[in-house]
Amino acid sequence: MGVDISGILVKHQTSLKEQSGLTLSIDGYNILYQFLSSIRQPDGTPLMDSQGRVTSHLSGIFYRTINMIEAGIRPVYVFDGKPSDLKNRTIEARSMMKEKAKAELEEARAAGNEERVRSLSARTSHLTREMVQDARTLLDYMGVPNMVAPSEGEAQASMMSKNGLVDGVVSQDYDCLMFGARRVFRNFTFFGRRKVPGRNMYINVVPEYIDLKENLENLQITHEQLIQIGILVGTDFNSGLFKVGAKTALNLIRKHGDIYGALKAKEANIENLDRILELFMNPPYTEKVEVQLRKPEPSKIVDFLCSEHDFALNRIANYIGTLQEVQQKQSQKNLDAFF
Repeated sequence: MGVDISGILVKHQTSLKEQSGLTLSIDGYNILYQFLSSIRQPDGTPLMDSQGRVTSHLSGIFYRTINMIEAGIRPVYVFDGKPSDLKNRTIEARSMMKEKAKAELEEARAAGNEERVRSLSARTSHLTREMVQDARTLLDYMGVPNMVAPSEGEAQASMMSKNGLVDGVVSQDYDCLMFGARRVFRNFTFFGRRKVPGRNMYINVVPEYIDLKENLENLQITHEQLIQIGILVGTDFNSGLFKVGAKTALNLIRKHGDIYGALKAKEANIENLDRILELFMNPPYTEKVEVQLRKPEPSKIVDFLCSEHDFALNRIANYIGTLQEVQQKQSQKNLDAFF
């Protein structure tokens, strides 16, 4: 879900090739949900193996990660740890939304409304611990570094960018800017012509990046003020002010200087404000991070995807070959640099 501050941000279209050579942390849960919602069969159901286990996320992790690696991007996946208790309301709200979508989905199926079934199916996506562990197992076999954050995955991924361990964050959420990511890369796993859910129309989705420094200078605000704007709009940790969007929040901060002055002027209150500010400024974070690609293990990839989850060998073989080729080239570069 995240914060909606899109309306005040400058964005730049790009491509994976243009970002070749970068090391990027990836907001794992955010991207896995995107795979679960988007990689589906024509009737809206997710991809599954013969035992009925969902495999949409594995398909996304395998193919889209290799696409990035082939373009010269070095990915590091970061998954959520224990969420902050400040997020409890959001988690409950999301659960209720999924239950509502499930009920509406059953009604649509009973009515034979195929278009609505496809649309609602994506809203019922549910990510389990087993799915996350399977994704991490596959990444290990692919030689792609991955980790579990102390708390919020997007916070860890963003702090890795802020502290220079990586060059930016791959995520759909603008929260990463509030956590300090120097650059946020959106639409890096799904781009091209995409159907709008529930509508008979298509849009062209292109990769883009948002530069934090550029936007702070353009808006003439500090990073802390950007955080305060996001809080006024509403984040995963708090409800925003009634009818206050990004542009209104920006004007409030400019006029009153900070969120305390803005709240006083609006005669409003935000519960746990100081804790939320501290969470964005200094989130739980670990510096013990592996960011180097390792040598892939083809036999384990084949066994995991084909033997355990019914992937077709002829469809994954070329991608495994690409993984090996990239690793060999990287090893040669490292050897040449050594001498």
